[in-house]
Amino acid sequence: MGAGAAAAQERIGATSTTFRWVGPNDKVVVDRYDDPKVENAACYISRAETGGISGAVGLAEDPSRFSIACRAVGPLKITGKIDESEDGEVVFSERTSAVFKSLQVTRFHDKTKNVLVYLVTSTKIVEGSPFNSISVVPLNQ
Repeated sequence: MGAGAAAAQERIGATSTTFRWVGPNDKVVVDRYDDPKVENAACYISRAETGGISGAVGLAEDPSRFSIACRAVGPLKITGKIDESEDGEVVFSERTSAVFKSLQVTRFHDKTKNVLVYLVTSTKIVEGSPFNSISVVPLNQ
């Protein structure tokens, strides 16, 4: 996890997708992550969460399927130094299995278009490349 990176600040909701006789059901969850360096920039990520006994005790590996939508939920204010390199800056990270896999959100600054680009990826490589999704937040509103 990079400096300033955070886990989900708030679970917005969840819906069951698969019934499990023992342990919690499989579900799709929606979490909100606030950018630690950009006031009023919020990212909402939906992702699959595995239930059952292994899910209940934290040993299940969640599927690498997710979606991201980032929005300005008020006037944007940059409160810290934004990494402007091509590598971007990891701003959120959360483990999605006991050991091997995590979900992370990296922020990029597109100076030409004056937008922040948020990229969510899984750190586990699946068939040669990680699953990913992006969302863009304009800075000049």
